[in-house]
Amino acid sequence: MKQSNLFTKTQKEIPSDEEAKNAQLLIRAGYIHKEMAGVYQLLPLGLMVVQNIKQIVREEMKDLGTNEISATTLQSKELWERTDRWDDKNVDVWFKSDLQAGGEVGLAWSHEEPMANMMKNHVSSYKHLPVAIYQFQNKLRNEVRAKSGMMRGREFIMKDAYSFAATEEQHEDFYDKCKIAYTKAFDRMGVGDDTYITFAAGGAFTEFSHEFQTVCEAGEDICYINKEKGIAINEEVFNDKTCEDLGVTKEEMVETKTAEVGNIFNFGRQKAEEVGLFFKDENGERTPVWMGSYGIGITRMMGVLVEKFADEKGIVWPESVAPYQVHLVGLNTDDSEIVDWADGLYTTLKSKGVSVLYDDRDARPGDKFADSDLIGLPYRIVVSKKAKENGTFEVVTRQTGEVRQLTETELLADFS
Repeated sequence: MKQSNLFTKTQKEIPSDEEAKNAQLLIRAGYIHKEMAGVYQLLPLGLMVVQNIKQIVREEMKDLGTNEISATTLQSKELWERTDRWDDKNVDVWFKSDLQAGGEVGLAWSHEEPMANMMKNHVSSYKHLPVAIYQFQNKLRNEVRAKSGMMRGREFIMKDAYSFAATEEQHEDFYDKCKIAYTKAFDRMGVGDDTYITFAAGGAFTEFSHEFQTVCEAGEDICYINKEKGIAINEEVFNDKTCEDLGVTKEEMVETKTAEVGNIFNFGRQKAEEVGLFFKDENGERTPVWMGSYGIGITRMMGVLVEKFADEKGIVWPESVAPYQVHLVGLNTDDSEIVDWADGLYTTLKSKGVSVLYDDRDARPGDKFADSDLIGLPYRIVVSKKAKENGTFEVVTRQTGEVRQLTETELLADFS
């Protein structure tokens, strides 16, 4: 992508209506546009980051043997009434609407009920189990607080998965494998060392759950963590009994600000029984399916990465999720020879499979460097008259600030 073809523009001023650093930087760098509180449009660069996060999660889910689907946003009132989760007293985040033809519908905040209902057409015998499905979908939640940018939205993208098993043993097998898959995904996104499987309350889902909590000063949660033992407990269930069950004492746990980036729930057989999802077991007995639910906040993850890695100059993306690997910055745009040299390097890097954002704009060097730092791509390569005279390119690593002077041969070897 040539930056002159990118319609988005960077902003120097901090948005006055944003409190969260992640939203401030993402708006200024041209990744997102604020539609209203808690609702953001993904602009080209932002969409690329989200697609990269999705791809990491998709690959790990596929390794589990799950099937990807796309479910509806409109939800049946009658279906959710069966599980007593239509009532606003039990679930207080619904967006609901009246149909002109009569009746009421909800806008999806989760999908356990409709996924179980759909599975009634595909599961009737123990031979059809276990099975797991997942999707990436915009969820809608009527949050009272929407002041954390991408970390708490009223509309956001989630990866939600659902497992259906014949026995508790089948369920636990997938549940444990999903823990491993999530751990791998967060490792690949660069936050594995700071993300903990956390014992937590289940909220509107179930009595207890496991959350994946990432250490983050901007996070909205408080967890108690023992880093050496790899144990974390959400403050909601932090008590002597929980600590005893997990083999720790309250005194050895450290209070820590965290952001929830994933969660997994065990529903047992109750959810399927309420919805009417049954199968015949090996003895021919009619039995409700054992269900689990597994979520990762895709756009929330985007916000967490900005909060964790950004510096005073702007965003710093991990290579695995960055929209481009290289920011090629061309200076001296009034010199056709230098422009041709930069164009040639752009073409060569692309031919080698390197993803490049090429700043070919007619702008001052200081503005280009400031924009490059704000956008936060992993590497910046500077093409200039001075560099041509020296026979080298300046290569800056965004995360560390390391500056190297490389010949074209060294450069191409480095990015091959």
